[in-house]
Amino acid sequence: MNAKYFFIAPYLLFLRSYFIPTKTCVGSDAHIESMKIAVDIMGGDFAPAAIVEGVAMAASELPENITLVLVGRQSVIDALLPQYTSKPLPSIEIVHAEDVIEMGEHPTKALSQKPNSSIGVGFKLLKEKKVDAFCSAGNTGAMHVGALFSIKAIEGVMRPCIAGFVPQLGGGYAVMLDIGANADCKPEMLAQFGEIGSVYAQATFGIDKPRVALMNIGSEEQKGSLIAQAAYQLLKESRRINFVGNMEGGDMFADKADVIVTDGFTGNTMFKLGESIYSLAKKRGISDEFIDKTNYESVGGSPIVGVNGNVIIAHGISSAIAIKNMIGLAIRQVESDAYSKIAHMLS
Repeated sequence: MNAKYFFIAPYLLFLRSYFIPTKTCVGSDAHIESMKIAVDIMGGDFAPAAIVEGVAMAASELPENITLVLVGRQSVIDALLPQYTSKPLPSIEIVHAEDVIEMGEHPTKALSQKPNSSIGVGFKLLKEKKVDAFCSAGNTGAMHVGALFSIKAIEGVMRPCIAGFVPQLGGGYAVMLDIGANADCKPEMLAQFGEIGSVYAQATFGIDKPRVALMNIGSEEQKGSLIAQAAYQLLKESRRINFVGNMEGGDMFADKADVIVTDGFTGNTMFKLGESIYSLAKKRGISDEFIDKTNYESVGGSPIVGVNGNVIIAHGISSAIAIKNMIGLAIRQVESDAYSKIAHMLS
């Protein structure tokens, strides 16, 4: 599932050093006195070196109230950190985790057999509220299952989903969900994606009434599969959202919606297609500001929306720059407090 994060648009601003443009730069609702972000050091195709390097890049620019908690084999971390830092960083803590869940392992079996893995320990810290967010570029399935088993879904959420961010030609960004967690969706699930996506967009982008659209094969109300037609009616009847109707694939970048609702199969497929466009442009020597925003490194991760906590899943091939930006995303996620606002909406 590595390819599904490429369209996570650079919408988050983590301090000035990240240089990620935003549609709206929104501050936190209240001052956060301290924050701890846990990072899985052992997960990812280029772990642990790329992860430690990215952490070091981020840690050197962190304000005093933010601490990075590195989860993994302490001997490995201790050996790598001096290679990327010239002096000890007070903003870093280490929590030892002996085991590693490999990328190809079965998520549920691996989590049950390896409770002392970096992913298992990371979720334990999050569940016990010893950290404010947990990030990993490791096994995507294990991250999703781990979130459901530890911090669990918000009460009332049918199925948590993964959100991605799509650049818009007008300069803004739209949140798209689901992009891979739920390949098969009932109409009620799609309608709820619209509702929790709307709250997420409000919290993250500061949009008063986010425009919610349903991805479909035509703009007319009667178009699409039976599931799409039923979802349309549920979205249309919902008083919680500003539903603007169907959206065709050709309008995905046209600034016609702030929230794009789709099943995980369709969303993931569209993201992978977009990644191929970016790769093709790069191979042909084409440099374009808009296309460059589709580079997965721009933010480096994607949130699981609908769980009781802040969980970021990063691209499996994450570079050090991607990891640095993943940490920026996690910080912004904590500041927005989106999951608490979703829980309040559903209560």
